[in-house]
Amino acid sequence: MRLMAKMLAVTAAAVTAAAAALTFAAPASAATLTEVTNFGTNPSNLRMYLYVPDRVATRPAILVAMHYCTGTGPAYYSGTQYASLADRYGYIVIYPSVTRSSQCFDVYSQQALTRGGGSDPVGIRSMISYVQQRYNADPGRIFATGTSSGAMMTNVMLGVYPDVFAAGASFAGVPFTCFATTGGSEWNSQCANGQIVRTAQQWGDAVRNTNPSYRGPWPRMQIWHGTNDDTLRYPNFAEQVKQWTNVHGLSQTPTYTDSPQSNYTRTRYGGSGGMAPVEAISMQGVGHNLPVDAAQVIRFFGLDGTTPTTAPPTTAPPTTAPPTTAPPTTAPPTTAPPTTAPPTTPPPSGACRVTYGVNAWNNGLVASVTIANTGSSAINGWSLAFTLPSGQTITSGWNATYSPTSGAVTARNVSYNATIPPNGSQSIGFQATHTGNSGRPTSFTLNGTPCAVA
Repeated sequence: MRLMAKMLAVTAAAVTAAAAALTFAAPASAATLTEVTNFGTNPSNLRMYLYVPDRVATRPAILVAMHYCTGTGPAYYSGTQYASLADRYGYIVIYPSVTRSSQCFDVYSQQALTRGGGSDPVGIRSMISYVQQRYNADPGRIFATGTSSGAMMTNVMLGVYPDVFAAGASFAGVPFTCFATTGGSEWNSQCANGQIVRTAQQWGDAVRNTNPSYRGPWPRMQIWHGTNDDTLRYPNFAEQVKQWTNVHGLSQTPTYTDSPQSNYTRTRYGGSGGMAPVEAISMQGVGHNLPVDAAQVIRFFGLDGTTPTTAPPTTAPPTTAPPTTAPPTTAPPTTAPPTTAPPTTPPPSGACRVTYGVNAWNNGLVASVTIANTGSSAINGWSLAFTLPSGQTITSGWNATYSPTSGAVTARNVSYNATIPPNGSQSIGFQATHTGNSGRPTSFTLNGTPCAVA
């Protein structure tokens, strides 16, 4: 089965179960997600999105937060609490974004699994160096976390660059090197199905042999996995525990066990405190769409005791102007959009086309929408109207404002993507719940003009 089909269920994990549901109000902070270009060596054409809170800690920490398959950096920013916690504790968040068609991180190629070998790890390392240089970040407090594909990438980054990262947190991942493939395939069925079982020594050697001259300290690891995960199956939980305890020279017997909440079993290795070398949380009855408890990640990383003290540089991070598809530079409005839309340029009849893709799971879905201007004149200011099937309700969205959240919906441009040039397009998207009907709208109108549907 193709990788995207295998991984599509993880899109639900973008919504933090421990967080509040979507609000369309702007945060109190004026800080926004910003795309950075020209950040350094980037062999796999990743995009870099950066969140710098209004006030950063002295020598701030860096958190790299990596999305699931079919996801993006902006979607992971919107769907997790890492940015709001950065406002409280003053660290900086990097959201790498994959551009290959699967929107999955490279955790399988020989280049990715070799230190300095190329592909995504090199690009992510460049992003970290960029932030270190620009914001005088603390090299001893660099962390990685992610969900599914991003969790696998967390294991890869810590395995390839153990000297760079102080700790990682993996939500539904697999051990470093488990997903290795040959022939360019992005999917390793044996690993995904939990059929690659090795000794702790073998898993530990995979990390050590990638860094033969490095002697530590080794990064700490927090591991989360649901017992009912049918995409990256539960045996991968134990294999990750084997790997990272062995890297630290620890026994497989936990030094501390508790239940932080109902049906969760937490074990710690090498210590009983909140920052033990390895912490593992087994989630009984939970599938691949596991909740992301960002507060527990920040606690494990030791970032919850930091006090922001300084303002960031007054100049914006990008070294060049971001492309038209960059994320917002201003927060969405705190009130609903006006009922009367601002002046817009209607497209000529038949000069727009909408492509609408859906990835659905039990009671949720992610919709990816591309609005194409097939005419010869620019469209300045746009609103796309469509009717959601009965039972669908939007819970979060990106690259547009959505009002209302069900029924006859209008998606309106935000400040950075108001213009669609001739033969150009804009990509928007949203996450929604559904009550059984995961279908798609049948028609779309752009500034009042019907569009062709691809």
